[in-house]
Amino acid sequence: MFYDLNVPWSLNDPELQRTLAFLDELGYNVVALTHTISGKLPSDLVSLHISPTAGTTTAPPPPLHLVLSDSNQNYRLSSLSGAYDILAIRPTDEKTLQQACQTLDCDIISLDLTVRLGYHFKFKTLSQAIERGVRFEICYAPGILASDSMARRNLISNATQLIRATRGRGLIISSEAKRAIGCRGPWDVVNLAAVWGLGQERGKEAISKEARFVTVSAQLKRSSYRGVVDVIYGGEKPEAPKEEDKGKSDASKKRKAGVGDGKEAPLSKRELKRREKKARMEASAPSCCNDSAPAPAQATQNAP
Repeated sequence: MFYDLNVPWSLNDPELQRTLAFLDELGYNVVALTHTISGKLPSDLVSLHISPTAGTTTAPPPPLHLVLSDSNQNYRLSSLSGAYDILAIRPTDEKTLQQACQTLDCDIISLDLTVRLGYHFKFKTLSQAIERGVRFEICYAPGILASDSMARRNLISNATQLIRATRGRGLIISSEAKRAIGCRGPWDVVNLAAVWGLGQERGKEAISKEARFVTVSAQLKRSSYRGVVDVIYGGEKPEAPKEEDKGKSDASKKRKAGVGDGKEAPLSKRELKRREKKARMEASAPSCCNDSAPAPAQATQNAP
């Protein structure tokens, strides 16, 4: 299965349906619509239930991309993680990147690689996020659709540096395409990652295995106890049988016992032997009583 976990969503977007249809034709099995929040978080955080066919609120809650430009903004991330399926952080400087890798409770660290970064990626910092189960996201569409060559040059340079710093581990590749023209097929993405220095096997994992790991781990965080125990059956008591079912069960027990149908239950072998023995004893008892012993001889005594 191939995943694209970053398709921007906006209310009443006329290109969204066409983009989703084109991604389906390209062979993607799972597509995530993302809602982006930048700047200060609103006071009332209510998750949007996005429908891909219209701007209504009928589908499950979407992933959230939060542009983190201030390190003091992270104290409300717990409320966001409970309201959205997947939480992605986009750091804008080195300080917020270190904070996202070390302490922030998020699922994806999405980096804007089309701009010139004022810092270098370090393996020690990025490995901390990978060990916690956080994945780094590379988006290719902004560099492809950019009008200037500088954005494409930055994308190639930054993606190569990120792949080298992570040793090719913990990466996912998404489109972030606002139009269908910016989407590429799964195997085209694998070839594009090979140009950046990522092997074909790792490139395929970036759009299949690693992306699936993000969705599964995010679901476990929200539907299980501390991401370890998922309660499926809580030991509920079985429902009491209805009166009709109870009457049927009683009738079946009577039929098994031979009661109520006019037929006696078959006798066991032990009972048959006991009855045969009793009959033999009753048959032999009268003969013993009729055979009387001879009367003793009476002695006559003459009178004197």
